[in-house]
Amino acid sequence: MDIRVEVVREPSQELVDAFGRLLPQLSSAAAPLDRAAIDRLVACDTNTVLVARTPEAIVGTLVLVLLPLPSGLRGRIEDVVVDGAARGRGVAGLLIEEAVRLARKAGARTLDLTSRPDRASANRLYERIGFRARESTVFRLSE
Repeated sequence: MDIRVEVVREPSQELVDAFGRLLPQLSSAAAPLDRAAIDRLVACDTNTVLVARTPEAIVGTLVLVLLPLPSGLRGRIEDVVVDGAARGRGVAGLLIEEAVRLARKAGARTLDLTSRPDRASANRLYERIGFRARESTVFRLSE
């Protein structure tokens, strides 16, 4: 499978359509993204939206968030999703490796991501790339 990873520079209908296909594969609770939401996502200074594409379509996405904090520049990888038909072909690894490269180039002190324990294959991938589980408690305040 011929796969390229690119930074999204401009929002497009293709990206809206890709998120419409991919986001439900990541979260059944996530609301669909319209063009305005995609515009905000791409325009946000802290975000770098990456896509993995074949010659036919976008098959994966990832958002790299870089946050300048008092303790230094910190990075987070969010919303990694690969189309079910393209899983097992290295797409997620290519996306994450590019996010790691960009975060290091920017000078991020740390790069975090979260993953549910039941996502065993994804967790093995993250460990192969060099991520290590932290002893931490994540607190969340929902709507």
